[in-house]
Amino acid sequence: MNIYTLDSPLALGGTAAKYAGEKIAAALAAQGYANIILATGASQFEVLRHLAIAESIDWSKVTIFHLDEYIGLPASHPASFRKYLSERFISQIPEPRAVHFVQGDAPDSQAECDRVGKLILSHPIDVALIGIGENGHLAFNDPPADFETEQPFIVVQLDEACRRQQLGEGWFPDFDAVPDKAISMSIRQILKSRCLIVSVPDERKAIAVKNAVNGPLSPHCPASILRAHDNCHIFLDHLSSSLL
Repeated sequence: MNIYTLDSPLALGGTAAKYAGEKIAAALAAQGYANIILATGASQFEVLRHLAIAESIDWSKVTIFHLDEYIGLPASHPASFRKYLSERFISQIPEPRAVHFVQGDAPDSQAECDRVGKLILSHPIDVALIGIGENGHLAFNDPPADFETEQPFIVVQLDEACRRQQLGEGWFPDFDAVPDKAISMSIRQILKSRCLIVSVPDERKAIAVKNAVNGPLSPHCPASILRAHDNCHIFLDHLSSSLL
């Protein structure tokens, strides 16, 4: 695990995006294509903004997956991660090779897990851009997370802390409006990525960062599993790193 501390969320985003761009470009040079994972949420605003203007990436050779989606939310909902990525990133770059969204409003959630799971298994991930939740979650794997399942995507129950984070970030009008279930990429699938780039700004993430970096490696802090990955790079600002 490599940790980089920047002065501000803006500097964090630019630095993480530059590193991600270099890794994506290296994959393109080595094999002629790249498969990547993109996260959403407030932590990714600056990362995605900077990555979208990277000049070294031929997006026509890049396949994009995303981490998770609320069950029951249409892509038109303001909190939909499909809407987030479409507006904040996909529409800002030349047309990529493919984009594989998780359809949270699919009539059969398990069938949707199976569908996107088969896709990602045939597209080994070169670079994953992810974050850490206030409760230490990775994707929507809330504590205690399942560290054992080999299923690439799973149906998960969202805990109160996770749902309150979504409310606090302004994605929903009230707590009851926050869905309590989602489809999430599993922990083991995230760890299969060749390179993990983890962006974690903001003081409200400081306890989660401390537990992930210095606490027990435990499903009760899902992000602690990042220490088991041999090519993981965590980008912090002075607030999120304040308890280290």
